[in-house]
Amino acid sequence: MKENVIRDKSYAFALLIIKVYKKLAAEKEFVLSKQLLRSGTSIGANIEEATGAISKKEYVAKLQISYKEARETLFWINLLYDSEYLEKSDAEILKTACEELIRIIAAILKSSKK
Repeated sequence: MKENVIRDKSYAFALLIIKVYKKLAAEKEFVLSKQLLRSGTSIGANIEEATGAISKKEYVAKLQISYKEARETLFWINLLYDSEYLEKSDAEILKTACEELIRIIAAILKSSKK
């Protein structure tokens, strides 16, 4: 199968999100961590849907959803860190990966809209 950097990176990010969710759930934090889990895994799910889009319009729409989900995920990462649920090392890893996804998706959207 052809290499797809954004699909691979978003899948790896979803796995990181799941690991952090498990850690937070073990500490009995369910509300904020569930929000992180939903938005963080949704990024890759929508990228996967975009990959199978039947039109350019559908492709762009799914990528726009991924972009919004990535922005939301960044919010939850920051909130969990600032409220002292996430350790600095976990927050930095997630934040760096999420910001990279945001930049890549934004670049794809920019070039797709031309």
